[in-house]
This record gives sequence, structure tokens and C-alpha cells, in this order.
Amino acid sequence: MSEIHGKVILITGASSGIGEATAKLLASQGGHVVIGARRVERLEALASLIEAEGGLVAYQQLDVTNIDQMQAFVHLAQSRFGRVDVVVNNAGVMPLSPLEALKIDEWNRMIDVNIRGVLHGIAAGLPVMKEQQSGHIINVASIGAYAVSPTAAVYCATKYAVRAITEGLRQEVGSSIRVTLVSPGVTESELAESISDEEAKALMKTYRRDALPAAAIARAIAYAIEQPTDVDVNELVVRPTAQLA
Repeated sequence: MSEIHGKVILITGASSGIGEATAKLLASQGGHVVIGARRVERLEALASLIEAEGGLVAYQQLDVTNIDQMQAFVHLAQSRFGRVDVVVNNAGVMPLSPLEALKIDEWNRMIDVNIRGVLHGIAAGLPVMKEQQSGHIINVASIGAYAVSPTAAVYCATKYAVRAITEGLRQEVGSSIRVTLVSPGVTESELAESISDEEAKALMKTYRRDALPAAAIARAIAYAIEQPTDVDVNELVVRPTAQLA
């Protein structure tokens, strides 16, 4: 039986892309998935699909920038399934633009969702895991956590931050809680749809020609979860074979 079977796994940003694919895969392997995102109608559809295939799922509308909503999301998992085994901090936004475009509201949105959202997931889930003396926090970053490219300075800065936060958490939590960073290369998702800058949108269209399916990243997340409890997969970078940088 898979190590995933029976685990209670919370996934943010689950209404599409990597979050949706991860929920489907983990539920199919016996995980009890708790899914959250802003678009509740998408969550309802995903939950119905999982239940129709025999999976166990709970869902709740979630804005990760709101700590009260994040804590309520964790409480939902506890009340429905009795514990919290894994938190997948997946929610993210990517409205790329050159710095000189001065899209300050978009900068702030990336900081709020990509950094503060991850911190809120940690803040809500970590106390439960410490009390249980077990748990696993998985933060989804990006290859943008390793190199900066034009139009992506702020986005990459947020992902560098996620990488730093994840490594700091790993060093702090001790032996009972596992911590994993998953950094996707170019992957099919709706992230690029938030780009309002025409130059950045054109660059991204070219960049995304060889995108991975979201299911590839879901499999990487599942790989980290399904390891025995004494094995902590700290960092996974998953790129399309054709992506050289």
C-alpha cells in the first residue's frame, strides 16, 4: 500500500494547474485531500470528480493572503479527517512585466500570494504538526528561484524567498516534520493568463512552447510524500527535457 494512502493532504491553489492535478493524483492513491482556492465553483467541480472516482475530499474557498481563511482551512481538515499530514503551499501568481513598467499593484499581489501565502500556510499548519509530532510541508517554487530573467525580477524574487523560507524551515523543525521544495520548470497552467504587459506576454508565449503537463509536477509531489517517514526529499527541480535554462 502506498505511503500516501490515508494521509490528510491540504492543497492550496487547487482550482487549476498543478494544484488540481495534484489533488486528482493523490486522491486516486488513497490520500484524503482538502482543496482550497478562490474560485469555489472550480473546487466544487473537482470535488465532485474526485468523489465520483471513489476518493475522499473536502473543499473550502480560500484566499491564502488572509491568515484567518488559512487557519479555517486547516481546521476544516482537522474536523473532517482528524489530522493534518501534508500542506502543499501551491497557490501562486505570475503577472510578469519589466520593472520600468511600474506595475506596483502587480508587484504587491505577487508578494502577497507567493510569499505571504506560503508563510500563512506554514503558520496555520506547523502548530498542528508540532503537536502531532509529524507532518510534511511542501512549498511549490519555480526555476525562477534559481535564476532571474527579464520581466520576471519581482516574480523570481518571490520564488527566491520561498526557497529561502523552505530551507530555513527545514533546519528549524527537527526530525519529526519533513520539508520539501518543488521547483517546476515551464508547466502548463493558467499563470500566464495574468500577464497584462504585452512584451512579457509575448516572451512567455515563446517560452512556454515546450511546457510540461501539470501532472508531471503532481508526480514529483507524490514522490516526496510517498517516501518512508525517515526519508526527507528536500528539493526537486522538474524541467521539460527540452528546457536548457
